[in-house]
Amino acid sequence: MDLVSPQNNPNDYPSRIVSPSTIATMATNNNSIISSSSNSSATATPNSSSTTMTPPPSTTPSRYENQKRRDWNTFCQYLRNHRPPLSLSMCSGVHVLEFLRYLDQFGKTKVHNQTCPFYGLPNPPAPCPCPLRQAWGSLDALIGRLRAAYEEHGGRPEGNPFGARAVRIYLREVRDFQAKARGVSYEKKRKRPKLKVPVPSSPQQQSSAPTPPTLADATAATSTI
Repeated sequence: MDLVSPQNNPNDYPSRIVSPSTIATMATNNNSIISSSSNSSATATPNSSSTTMTPPPSTTPSRYENQKRRDWNTFCQYLRNHRPPLSLSMCSGVHVLEFLRYLDQFGKTKVHNQTCPFYGLPNPPAPCPCPLRQAWGSLDALIGRLRAAYEEHGGRPEGNPFGARAVRIYLREVRDFQAKARGVSYEKKRKRPKLKVPVPSSPQQQSSAPTPPTLADATAATSTI
């Protein structure tokens, strides 16, 4: 007869036999507990990507600002290529006029000479050898942008070469000559004043107004006299 030694079972309790199916069930329960705890910790931790603040969108310059910057770079390049080279502090209204005449070679507006048979016609029926020039409207807008850019780059308003009197006279002459040569009027149209339409009176006002005397009333009045 086999006896159980005290070393193998010191408490004299019978050892419990665990079946393989019970072990698998316990492992499944442990895995479910671990997954649920991990999900709860994930929900408790805030998402770092959601808390980061997105930078505000950068403001893009307007079309006017882009054109002004390009015009200013073109003028500064013209001063560097000038013979002799000119600095911005040495620039005057005379150099601005030279720059405007230099731009005429890149113009796309047909300006007829006085000897041209199409002089003064807005829509010539055939091509002619008259030169292409910069339109007055383009030159006027260009001077306005350069005048603003000059002061933005530290220039003094009283010494602005783009606002010189010679430049204003030149633009006025170009406007008048192109208006005659092209048959185009650059005068601004005046707005006609709006005619005030009389507001019809309400029926209450019409009833309260005194009625004109009728012919019968006039006859009765003369008979009483």
